[in-house]
Amino acid sequence: MNKFTKVVAAAALLLGGGLLAASAQQKTMAIGTGGTGGVYYPLGGGLANVISKYMGVQATAEVTGGSVDNLKLIGAEKSEVGFTMADAALDAYKGEDKFKSGKIPLRALMVLYPNRMHVVTIDGTGIEKMEDLKGKRVSTGSPGSATEVMAFRLIEAAGLDKDKDMKRERLGAAESVNAIKDRKIDAFFWVGGIPTSAVTDLAATPGVKLKLVDHAAYVDKMNQKYGNLYSKGIIKAGSYPGQDKDNANADVWNILVTNDKMSDQTAYDLVKLIMDHKPELVAVHREANSFQLENQKASNSPVPFHPGAIKYYKEKGLSF
Repeated sequence: MNKFTKVVAAAALLLGGGLLAASAQQKTMAIGTGGTGGVYYPLGGGLANVISKYMGVQATAEVTGGSVDNLKLIGAEKSEVGFTMADAALDAYKGEDKFKSGKIPLRALMVLYPNRMHVVTIDGTGIEKMEDLKGKRVSTGSPGSATEVMAFRLIEAAGLDKDKDMKRERLGAAESVNAIKDRKIDAFFWVGGIPTSAVTDLAATPGVKLKLVDHAAYVDKMNQKYGNLYSKGIIKAGSYPGQDKDNANADVWNILVTNDKMSDQTAYDLVKLIMDHKPELVAVHREANSFQLENQKASNSPVPFHPGAIKYYKEKGLSF
């Protein structure tokens, strides 16, 4: 190797080292959300914007199948933060159901808002109550979603067999709406905030009359088998265009989670950021109004809170 070649090689090594150092210093954060027709995705996008703006971290909201996908991404350390329903989070933490391949060391950052089960149909399908789903074409949610988890539990509590009693599809909210508009399905399950844009779209479609099927009567039976995860709720009349009566439904909390590798300082900063800039998230979706200190308690999250989050909440006068 001549003198010139040695100089070039040395320069390349220094340049490469500099690039590696710069790369190592670059901070990114992936946030697992859900499908584009739900609430996780816009809220995740709003959260990513707030993080990128105020934390000096380049955050991105990732489109996923929903809770189950988000939890698996956190377990694989491909996402730092994820939205999830409490029931799916408990399964992941305990290594049950869709997580039998291994427990995920989850930590809760924040209890967010109650997710509300929608059992959606339209006039002309002959569906008035849960039992009427028998023999119908029904979507129970996308494969990577907690909608599917909760839908299966509700169907079981109603005395139906998810495989034998209906022709089942596995579609997300937006895809379900398109399918029901095209009369390819008769009903679909969706667990989300109020309003969910895809359901609003269906309700606002000319010539379509939205119907939400009551199912709160099955909550007690669901809790008897799966633990005290669900509560009886109401989707109030007028939540969607043309919805002229209250819908008695089942609710479950949403939580924002990470794994046990997130530093205490990062967890603290993230929770503080969300609370300090909540108005910016409310501007994205009104469910962010539910990001309340009084909701931050162990009884609302089936997985333990992150120590960094606990530090923030204790500073605000909460006890753990």
